[in-house]
Amino acid sequence: MKRYLLFASHSYAFAILRPIAEAIVRRGDEAAWWIEYSCPDLRKEGEKRLYNLKEVNAFAPLAVIAPGNWVYPFFPGIKVEVFHGYPMRKRIEAVDDHFTLRGWWDIYCTQGPSSTPFFTELAKENGYFCVYETGWCKADTFFSKRETEAVRKRPCILYSPTFSKGISSAWIMPKEIERLAEECNWDWIITLHPLLMEDKELVQQYETLAERHANVQFLRINEGIQTFRLSDVLLCDSSSLIVEYLMTNKPVVTLRNTHPGEYLINIQTPEEIREAIEKALTHPERLMQAIEKYTAYHEAHRDGHNSERVLNAIDDFMANHKNQMRHKPLNLWRKAQMIIRYLKSRRC
Repeated sequence: MKRYLLFASHSYAFAILRPIAEAIVRRGDEAAWWIEYSCPDLRKEGEKRLYNLKEVNAFAPLAVIAPGNWVYPFFPGIKVEVFHGYPMRKRIEAVDDHFTLRGWWDIYCTQGPSSTPFFTELAKENGYFCVYETGWCKADTFFSKRETEAVRKRPCILYSPTFSKGISSAWIMPKEIERLAEECNWDWIITLHPLLMEDKELVQQYETLAERHANVQFLRINEGIQTFRLSDVLLCDSSSLIVEYLMTNKPVVTLRNTHPGEYLINIQTPEEIREAIEKALTHPERLMQAIEKYTAYHEAHRDGHNSERVLNAIDDFMANHKNQMRHKPLNLWRKAQMIIRYLKSRRC
């Protein structure tokens, strides 16, 4: 029996890693969760959790699979990066942060044409990791579990901003959403990135907004496809969540998106939101065609088997590459930070 450790440092990790957990069980193997002290425990009944290094060493995972930017390097097993989103170039940078190498990973599981070629070149240059185009494991839920959505009496708008300062619309939107909630015959769902949830004052503003208006709901956790199915349009800014939502074949309205395209209805001021949402709700043909083309560029695999390809990639790496790779960078300072982080987590 093969064992795998699923590494969750933020709440969004569960929606990303759960398809892999299910694929592991289907193979007759075993999965366990490592959940950071700052991350809510969103396991399902019967799912195993490990609490300390001693338990992790005893479990002896073949691989540690993580969607974040870091992992404990002293955990046993090869380290597998499955990403927490698609490359979106949220900032005005030459190279997306998606492609930053931090020296932790043995395997990068890429998603499609927007990510594979760049990582393939990085692998050739650095030599200490392998790249497999598997598709994003979270996307399995978009394509393998099609469900009929409930018929809504009126449109529902999902607002889910990014956390990046200078890009996020989160701090300017409460008043605008309140105005639209009063003027328009729409329902609203509001979710915030886990890092935004650390801003207690901001969270309070949105919670109060939801309390004042029956047609506004504030969700502390965005459950991915389950949340997407409750809405008709996403209102956003420059979050990587945009690609995920577009894969449900629904329109996105963005406020000052850093890299707008034909697949978005992008606006510059909050005063334009109402008209933009009204347009999005009509599903313009040209917009929907652009959405289909754009999502195919990011996610190449739509058969619902991306998680199985991740596990196959791990098997191939172990059989054919593990003992032929260059040494990873020493990363002494980063490793020291990881030790401090782990010790801190044991005190919480």
